[in-house]
Amino acid sequence: MKEIPQEVLRVMEELGRKGFEAYVVGGCVRDLLLGKEPEDWDIATNAAPEEVQKIFPRTFYKNKFFTVTVLTESLDPKLGQIEVTAFRSEFEYEDRRRPSKVEPAKTIEEDLSRRDFTINAIALRPGTGKPSLADPYDGQKDLKKKIVRCVGNPKERFEEDALRLMRAVRFAATLGFSIEQETLEALRSHAHLLKDISKERIRDEFSKIRMADRAQEGIEQLRETTLLQHIIPELLEGYGVIQNKHHIYTVWEHQVRSLAYAAKQKWSLEVRLASLLHDVAKPRAKRGEGLDSTFYNHDAIGGRMTDDILTRLKFSRNTTDYVAMLVRYHMFYYNVGEVSESSVRRLLRKVGPEHMEDLLKVRMADRIGSGVPKAEPYKLRHLRYAIEKVSKDPLSPKMLALKGNDIMDILKIAPGPKIGQILAVVLAEVLEDPARNSRETLEVRVRELGKLDDTALSRLAKESQRAVEKVATKMDDMVKQKYWVT
Repeated sequence: MKEIPQEVLRVMEELGRKGFEAYVVGGCVRDLLLGKEPEDWDIATNAAPEEVQKIFPRTFYKNKFFTVTVLTESLDPKLGQIEVTAFRSEFEYEDRRRPSKVEPAKTIEEDLSRRDFTINAIALRPGTGKPSLADPYDGQKDLKKKIVRCVGNPKERFEEDALRLMRAVRFAATLGFSIEQETLEALRSHAHLLKDISKERIRDEFSKIRMADRAQEGIEQLRETTLLQHIIPELLEGYGVIQNKHHIYTVWEHQVRSLAYAAKQKWSLEVRLASLLHDVAKPRAKRGEGLDSTFYNHDAIGGRMTDDILTRLKFSRNTTDYVAMLVRYHMFYYNVGEVSESSVRRLLRKVGPEHMEDLLKVRMADRIGSGVPKAEPYKLRHLRYAIEKVSKDPLSPKMLALKGNDIMDILKIAPGPKIGQILAVVLAEVLEDPARNSRETLEVRVRELGKLDDTALSRLAKESQRAVEKVATKMDDMVKQKYWVT
């Protein structure tokens, strides 16, 4: 079991010295028992909020749930603020989310009875010997069995707080657990209560499910329990929808498999959302049946649908726009020898060079979700090469610290071939030694070159041009080698 940080222990010890009980509770105990690093630390005590404030000089208390935040000296964000909550009982959940009435409780067991799942209803009290555990609902057994079970009557727990419906699925997905049968049945029968929960809360739980290693199982469970129809009903339109000869899976199967690959690669939330939603419009765009059916324009329609979905779920404007863009352009066309560099530049202008990597990730998830063996075939590697090639500034006199007009001013000459010849020479020399690319150094060299006769300068310029071309070819070969293309 992981050790409890000193900052948390000091708070508990200080409460103990004043004659109060103190336990670490909830998710941090669950994670400790699983050998994981807790995300945050919560302490439950029989001290009233006013008594906690008297004990600790630096606190704030601005809520009606008996929770005092104790400030520590820790530089760790997870330990700089520790929540200390008085034992409490909760009643009358009028809004399906928060209790409208909170009263003090006398014992830790009474406090644990208000919690959602048995694995979160364990309290730990450190001691000089073996730590003392309060586990009235056999949460430790459920941890060993890897099941999510409600505390007490699951119907009552979900009726109190409907967000627990999604939390059950989230814990199953993030911990790799299954949901106990009675809890699962209550979840299915009470899924409609999710409509009473704010979109922001739903969004946060949905995002946590998407970021789980078992995100595919999470989205499947949201569908099986009918919760998904209250979150993204558009995804359900693809369930059972057969695709054409290029696909072996239904639209639904393809999308969750694409998400599974993105999760396996531990890609960002935005890439995972785009991987899940990239074909959301296929059922609406489908024309015809069987192996020759088509889904023309599903990428553009999908981009608009994604915008609507993420806006409804209160995602930030930046996230919404970004994911919608990835969905909109996930069907970009690229075949070696068929697509010109100008086409690659147009794609870069539409998407943004800094976003191409995420777009390629969505394409790779799309490929694996289709059942193909390779995420990144030769043509995608070649596209990476083409992107880097067109993104680099070409080797040209524009790289130099002085321009053609400067040469005319230095040598007091009119425009003519001599200007280009001098630029070719100094460019080759700068490529060989970049330290020469200063205005002062180049001015001296320009005056030297200006003294050469036309024949000598022309010969030197041609040699320099061949040297520049040789460098450009070498650079291109290096980029090709980087992506294993020819």
